[in-house]
Amino acid sequence: MAEVTDTRRNIDWQAAHAAVRGAVDRADGLGLRINVAVVDAAGLPMAFLRMSGAPLHSIGIAEDKAYTAASFGLSTAAWDDVVGDNAALRQGLSQRPRLVMFGGGLPVVVDGECVGGIGVSGGSETEDEECARAGLRAIGLA
Repeated sequence: MAEVTDTRRNIDWQAAHAAVRGAVDRADGLGLRINVAVVDAAGLPMAFLRMSGAPLHSIGIAEDKAYTAASFGLSTAAWDDVVGDNAALRQGLSQRPRLVMFGGGLPVVVDGECVGGIGVSGGSETEDEECARAGLRAIGLA
């Protein structure tokens, strides 16, 4: 008989909040104002914080970076390498709602399993990814 259930691990709320705190602490040190979102393995929200003065449009971008990273188990910055020179693929994927193909989103991976994603928006791609990585470090994953 085929399996009718799937057991998938997810990031818990305590770790999600600690990751958000790690990201905003790093942003504060860089003089940035960011939005940071953490989602579980299904892409559902677990934690979010908007620093005072962070760009309003970046709220949705941070959420979508986390969603993209969790749904593919791949950093959002890696999409450039994945797509390469395939213009049709790049154009088609860029039309997909919630798919972000620039830096600032990282998967949350535990023992080789993607259990969530973290997304940061408000700085440059490099700064956003640095803050997201600090969020992972805060929970012992980077």
